[in-house]
Amino acid sequence: MASSRPHVILSAAISLDGKIASRTGDSKLSSLVDKRRVHVLRSKVDAILVGKNTALYDNPMLTVRHTRGKNPIRIVLDSQGQIPTHSKIIQTSYDVPTIIAVSKKASSKNLARLAKFPVDIIVSGQKRVELKPLLKSLYQIKIKTILLEGGGTLNWEFVNQGLVDEIIVAVTPYLVGGKDAKTLLEGNGFSKISKSLKLKLIKIKRQHNEVILHYI
Repeated sequence: MASSRPHVILSAAISLDGKIASRTGDSKLSSLVDKRRVHVLRSKVDAILVGKNTALYDNPMLTVRHTRGKNPIRIVLDSQGQIPTHSKIIQTSYDVPTIIAVSKKASSKNLARLAKFPVDIIVSGQKRVELKPLLKSLYQIKIKTILLEGGGTLNWEFVNQGLVDEIIVAVTPYLVGGKDAKTLLEGNGFSKISKSLKLKLIKIKRQHNEVILHYI
């Protein structure tokens, strides 16, 4: 972990063929047992980070529910500040600390709309949210550990910029298929295997019909 940024843990559930969602966006891969495992993990970090698309399409709470523990700070990356105010994250911001990271491209209208709720706005980047300055800002406000629960595009940005310190993946017993189905990492990908991120497997856990892989 770099001394000036939080420790980032990428967390995801994938099918046997590496998909995180079907071509229609169905991402219900995890069993109830695995959901409990993830919620225990959430309770141990300072913050959960997702992108705007996850907030829009999944409309998650990003809270701790299947176990006892504290709710981490929710962080949504939303360059233009377009997250709807009726989303669960915004509606529950009175109870759970919430940060919306935007770029300078966010309109004053969108910022004023969000300002009606108790959310903190962090501006990082000109046209898109710049990750490294954002992580530095988060570290400065005492956020030391982040659980990245992003989609494939956001996951790729973190991996490509060398900002992931751990990866915990639940391999589920499904074969999804489809060239339009979402994978764990989207984006351009590495051009050669030699350039890709090479990880060290530190733990394997069998969880009923799933396998949990823990890499650093």
